[in-house]
Amino acid sequence: MSVRLTRRIAAELLNRGESAIRIKPAAIADAQKAITRDDVRTLIGSGSVYALQEKSNLSLYSKELREKRNQGRKRGRGRRKGTAKARGATLRYEKKVRGQRRVLAALKKDKTIDNEQYKRFYALVKGGNFMTKASLLGHIRAHGVTLTEERYKQLKHM
Repeated sequence: MSVRLTRRIAAELLNRGESAIRIKPAAIADAQKAITRDDVRTLIGSGSVYALQEKSNLSLYSKELREKRNQGRKRGRGRRKGTAKARGATLRYEKKVRGQRRVLAALKKDKTIDNEQYKRFYALVKGGNFMTKASLLGHIRAHGVTLTEERYKQLKHM
């Protein structure tokens, strides 16, 4: 077969244009023998067929804007177009709460805390009282629940 077929299939597999596909000179014979998509995949895996790195012409303005935003500028109320939910603030809350609830579930499962304590701590987690799992565990310890140092570390990284 021709190298054009290999180039076309590689372009489809790598989601690039045919002009961005390169074949190493040493592997042209292998590229001509490639008939199936699997043959081309093996050539891509071995590095004989590859795609050039995509060009990204960033304007200097956008680069400066990104740097300013990293510093916290240009993020005030007047710049915001979407709701807090649309801007991704709730994702952090959900991730944090799910982790804390996993800790509570583990403590309840191994009977370190009883059902009443579980409900009380669950309500505090839901209300957003704890910033981290460590602060939750500190609060649980302060309320008379004994945790070994090893168990504490295990729960903190759950």
